[in-house]
Amino acid sequence: MSLIKYQILAKVVDVNSFTKAADQLGLTQSAVSHAITSLENKFGFLLINRDRSGISLTREGDLLLPSIRTVLQMDEKIHQEASALLGVTKGTVSVGVFTSVSRHLLPQIIQTMDEKYPFVKIRLSEGNYKEIEEALIRGELDCGFINKLAFKPFHVTPLKKDRILCIVSPESKLYTQSTISFSQLEEEPFIMPAFGGYHEVKRILAENHCKPNVRFELMEENAILAMVAHHLGISILPELVLPENIMPLKAIPLSSDNYRTISFATRNPPSPAAKCFAEVTQEIIESMNE
Repeated sequence: MSLIKYQILAKVVDVNSFTKAADQLGLTQSAVSHAITSLENKFGFLLINRDRSGISLTREGDLLLPSIRTVLQMDEKIHQEASALLGVTKGTVSVGVFTSVSRHLLPQIIQTMDEKYPFVKIRLSEGNYKEIEEALIRGELDCGFINKLAFKPFHVTPLKKDRILCIVSPESKLYTQSTISFSQLEEEPFIMPAFGGYHEVKRILAENHCKPNVRFELMEENAILAMVAHHLGISILPELVLPENIMPLKAIPLSSDNYRTISFATRNPPSPAAKCFAEVTQEIIESMNE
């Protein structure tokens, strides 16, 4: 059975549209629809529900999709390994990234990849921690940045410790302090970061027996900074999510050393392209820490 039909099915699911899948694959919409119908006839059951509200996987399609993605990944890996035998690393690597990585680390990583491995195509997928982990499990990503030290069955490499800092406005009584204790976090209204997945801010607060007066809970870092700038509360955020200049706000260290760990997860074993991306990422992080 042609792998192109598997590729078409995966793309339709990823973009949730026959039309968008056709555009991105350079095919007609009728060709995409025919490929899906051909697969359904071959298997003997529907893979995709089609109605006025849109499309969705059937129960059978949902059960088959992980295996189909595995076949596609193995096909890509074989082509990459064949290229490597000829002395050329080429292929596509799908990488999951979150905002702070995109802002501070990704530009240098991609620039170095372009210089060292010009035939490797990098496909980025941005999301929060939970979304990246779920995409890795579903087989949609080859690798991704996460905030865990372990994530089975993937190989995890810790990259960087990112300090957690307290963000205050000039009107806060904490503004002139060099460090802030956890007991002081309870004295002012608090804007809670609402990260998806494993939540290091809530973990740190719990470990230090801190119960802040949570006024709002927001996911977007810029919205949190705006709330603090309007003197609606204080917050704590990882250092890498902050812009270079947050004046007139201040980012003040906590009295104890607290941080999140940024790690890189790859399939085990990784494809040649994913291995190259992981090695370059580690090189860039190490050079930044020197």
